[in-house]
Amino acid sequence: MQNIDALYEKWLKHPEMPKKLVSELKKMSAKAKTDAFYQNAEFGTAGMRGILGAGTNRINIFTIRKAAYGFGLYVIKHVRNAKERGIVIAHDNRHMSEEFTEESMKTLRSLGIKTFVFDELKPTPLLSYAVRHLNAAGGIMITASHNPKNYNGFKVYDDTGAQLTPEKVDLLIAELKTLPDYLDIKIDDKVNGYILLSDDVELTYYSKVMKIQLRRDLPKKDFKIVFSPQHGTGRKLGMRALNVIGYNVIPVTEQMEPDPNFSGTKSPNPEEKAAYSEAIKYARAYGAHLIITTDPDADRLGIVAKNKKGDFDYLTGNQSAALLLDYLCKTNIELGKDIKGKYLYTTIVSSSLANEVAESYGLKVKEFLTGFKFIGAQIAEDDSKNEDNFFFGFEESYGLLAAPFVRDKDAIQAIVLYSEMALYYYLQGKTLGEVLDELYKKYGYHFDVTKSVAFPGAAGQSEMQEILKRLRDNPPVTIGGLNILRYDDYLTSKSVTSGETTTLTLPKSNVIRYHLEGGTTISIRPSGTEPKCKIYYGIITENEKEAQDLLTLLEADIKIRFTL
Repeated sequence: MQNIDALYEKWLKHPEMPKKLVSELKKMSAKAKTDAFYQNAEFGTAGMRGILGAGTNRINIFTIRKAAYGFGLYVIKHVRNAKERGIVIAHDNRHMSEEFTEESMKTLRSLGIKTFVFDELKPTPLLSYAVRHLNAAGGIMITASHNPKNYNGFKVYDDTGAQLTPEKVDLLIAELKTLPDYLDIKIDDKVNGYILLSDDVELTYYSKVMKIQLRRDLPKKDFKIVFSPQHGTGRKLGMRALNVIGYNVIPVTEQMEPDPNFSGTKSPNPEEKAAYSEAIKYARAYGAHLIITTDPDADRLGIVAKNKKGDFDYLTGNQSAALLLDYLCKTNIELGKDIKGKYLYTTIVSSSLANEVAESYGLKVKEFLTGFKFIGAQIAEDDSKNEDNFFFGFEESYGLLAAPFVRDKDAIQAIVLYSEMALYYYLQGKTLGEVLDELYKKYGYHFDVTKSVAFPGAAGQSEMQEILKRLRDNPPVTIGGLNILRYDDYLTSKSVTSGETTTLTLPKSNVIRYHLEGGTTISIRPSGTEPKCKIYYGIITENEKEAQDLLTLLEADIKIRFTL
């Protein structure tokens, strides 16, 4: 652990410390001081993300400056002609996003790197697209995605438009280790010369998004959609896409304007039902059939669909992705396209339902660790080999990609395709819930649930690591009364089946996965973006009651293991 008191005093007395941060430092309790300084802000599943505020373990101009400086050194060393090709910077609606964008720009310009900056907040998928469109050396997205309002972050992209994979992050971290302390990094704050990006980048991206439609001529007259960007970056392109296609779209007025406080929504996270509360009021008032919401940086999208009873079904990321994959497969086949042998790219914690759908249509399936960067990197590798393997990519946390001109999750693409799918079934007299039931009848009832256990602060991190160590040192034989058939430990790269050990080929990661009788899986991993441990239950049974009963048994067992 770092020398907390010494670091605290250095930050408190630093002559360039902003008044707001000085005030925060002076009010810190002993616990708050420890949490703010016990470690440095780290790169996790999706870049560097954390709570805004003073300290080495917080997101502020000093931690952003060092991250940008290290990334600049990384691209200069590892990307051909990096200074001339430049780095693209975009940001979302969060507190300090504009300031962090400017800080990143000045830092990169101090290193002699050309920088491209958008004139307003933009979606993450547009940033990913812009890197490739401009043949840039990399990209920076200032965002904390769907996290609460007191968070912000720093996501980095390579020259393929994908987020940095672990081996590249290691090279970036190596550069960061060569740098002085956060407060000792000096840049020329008078430097300018950034390039303001023209509308051409956004228009060419939008044009490609519109081309992914498969059934353009479906009549849309009576089909109503409620849309919310959750105060974030999806407003402009999301509304444009829906309006131009011809949908009767009703915006959630209270959530349309950029707002770092998210004052018009109970949650900006599409994974939480609270995110849809206002939208459902609109849907009832206007008689809408579908609700769509993007998260603040518009890489994730959630949907809620009206059912035959006039109520609304919340669809998880796993359910909606399986539905869309099935729709895309059969529609492409009906249009005479050969999709056999192409790939579904997914993750080890996503539902196996999508895998079964894919294989039934002749697709191959490849699983990756959590984080869309691995899917983006695989698409880039395919591209470098001139291999046209990609068909669809998704992860359970409401992120998908249908067309690989973007190398990250793309909620704008999702808006276009989910709307088309829902309309298609509406015209057949089917709700999305009914179509999902058809998939369950064909492939078995798949019940996928993600639970979280919070471990805030320095003490929480230590406790979480101790629990994971205990699970590794004493692997269970059964969970919830079910025998464990296989145990995968991605940190040690070991897979154990009936005492036989084989080597896992995916990169090392702090993930434990249990394969139980009947096809049920349980995966445990620390969140890469928040102070919590995630537990993914993938249950396959005959019906929902059996699944709920089994989940109760599994949860009770896991809870005991987390509190021993």
